[in-house]
Amino acid sequence: MELDLVMEKRRSRRAYRPAEITDDMVNDLLHAAELAPSCSNNQPWRFIFVRDPQQLERVFETLSGGNYWMKRSSMVVAVFTEKGTDCDVQGVQYEMFDTGMATAFLLLKAVEMGLLTHPIAGFNKEKVKKVLGLGEQFIIITLIGMGKRSDDPGGLSEKHREQEVSARVRRPHEEISFMDRYRSG
Repeated sequence: MELDLVMEKRRSRRAYRPAEITDDMVNDLLHAAELAPSCSNNQPWRFIFVRDPQQLERVFETLSGGNYWMKRSSMVVAVFTEKGTDCDVQGVQYEMFDTGMATAFLLLKAVEMGLLTHPIAGFNKEKVKKVLGLGEQFIIITLIGMGKRSDDPGGLSEKHREQEVSARVRRPHEEISFMDRYRSG
């Protein structure tokens, strides 16, 4: 699959159907993430892949009410890092940025593999750390639901059903780029 097509296809949808996610698939996702660049090659990203149904239920209990739909995902990936494990350049600590790049690689690989992915922020971070057995030094950044996309948005709220079929909306280039600011002439 061409990269442009993978990027176009990636959407944070909510209508999941069950999917078998094998060890080989997890290894492919990890391989994609490990190819991401990082400051001084520190690779500060960490992932926990939760597939066990009982453990998934424990993770689902940490979700905010608006993320009810994630309970249909077949796997949850916890993305985290540890403060101080990456470069500190002029007061900017790069572990969050570098972990974000590795996560983007992982998400794109998942799309190429035919998986639906949806990262979220709506969960109780302290409860997730407890469920996953993570110490205080770790920073949970996101949880990513993974599975196969369902064509049946049943079970979703009206708002989420509408979002499931709506066109992708992105800000115009003029709002996100300031290239003319430094153009000579």
